[in-house]
Amino acid sequence: MLRYLNGGESHGKGLIAVLEGIPSGLPLTAADINRDLSRRQKGYGRGGRMRIEQDHVEFWSGIRKGMTLGTPITLHVANRDWENWKDIMAPEPGPPVTEKVVTCPRPGHADLVGAIKYNHRDIRNVLEKASARETAIRVAIGGVAKRLLAEFGIQVYSFTVEIGGVKASLKGLTTEQAFQQAEESEVRCPEADGSARMVERIREAKHKGDTLGGVFEVIVMNPPLGLGSYAQWDRRLTGRLAMALMSIQAMKGVEVGMGFESARKFGSEVHDEIFYERSTGFIRGTNNAGGLEGGITNGQPIVLRTAMKPIATLYSPKKSVDIQTKEPVEATIERSDICTVPAAGVVGEAVVAYEMAAALVEKFGGDTLDEMRRNYDSYQAYVKQF
Repeated sequence: MLRYLNGGESHGKGLIAVLEGIPSGLPLTAADINRDLSRRQKGYGRGGRMRIEQDHVEFWSGIRKGMTLGTPITLHVANRDWENWKDIMAPEPGPPVTEKVVTCPRPGHADLVGAIKYNHRDIRNVLEKASARETAIRVAIGGVAKRLLAEFGIQVYSFTVEIGGVKASLKGLTTEQAFQQAEESEVRCPEADGSARMVERIREAKHKGDTLGGVFEVIVMNPPLGLGSYAQWDRRLTGRLAMALMSIQAMKGVEVGMGFESARKFGSEVHDEIFYERSTGFIRGTNNAGGLEGGITNGQPIVLRTAMKPIATLYSPKKSVDIQTKEPVEATIERSDICTVPAAGVVGEAVVAYEMAAALVEKFGGDTLDEMRRNYDSYQAYVKQF
């Protein structure tokens, strides 16, 4: 069983997670993770915080000489901005905080509901953990998961397909080509014309003091058939992947495969026909299902699209109410971004990779990577001859 807990505040000392269930014998270094941490910080429309932080991971346990031990892995990502906040965010008792107190909740954020739920009169106690800064440690966890998946030939890719109503065309591109071209784009869009129009759209929003959302796509290549289960609702991998993506801050919708478009078509236009080839076994002619049937992987690429709403912090703030005085005010302005859809795709890769790794561990077990690989190889031989 793969599981983790994370902790840390946006302007606290740092972010931390304890990940349990990774088998022993997996080669793993900080470099395997730091590339994705860097990718998460990039993208046109990011704010000033990204010029302060230079995220990299430290392993505090579970790894020795670049090899996992099979024991819990502790990961830490430091906050460089802590130096500017250590008096305000100090965990030790001290004088009442008078600086940076937040009492004006932002519409669309966890500010108000979190303050009421946990009885906080300073909304900073809410926004520090609700902040998307938390995704840095989840990207680190996803980096470990990606490293495990790679041992079985499974790759996770993402790219931007829409920002602020500007859509990209991906016609004629393989998944690998789309990913490589997206990595060269400042909005992580594979199409040059679409990328340029997205940048201009973000520039317009910045000029207005506004924000933009969009849609990113995550694709899992080469997943084995049989991950997940229809036996219980909470074991369906479709639901677990959707929940993982929806757990990212500001996400509002997930599509699998053809997604909502399938609701507008006849069944004959939707379902993927099944064929059989002696050399490969059962195959599909199309992939409208997005690689998942009945909550189980069918061996096709897993295709997931996620809709992100515009960020809640506006430099032209919306109306709100001060939680102390109950007087009408403008919402708080925290240092923020204009658009983070490019970065959200990287986070999407991470949370999907984690769920895929968890399903892989559940299916093939093993305390060591070698044992897990033997189980995997035996099962693949069974599937091929079924």
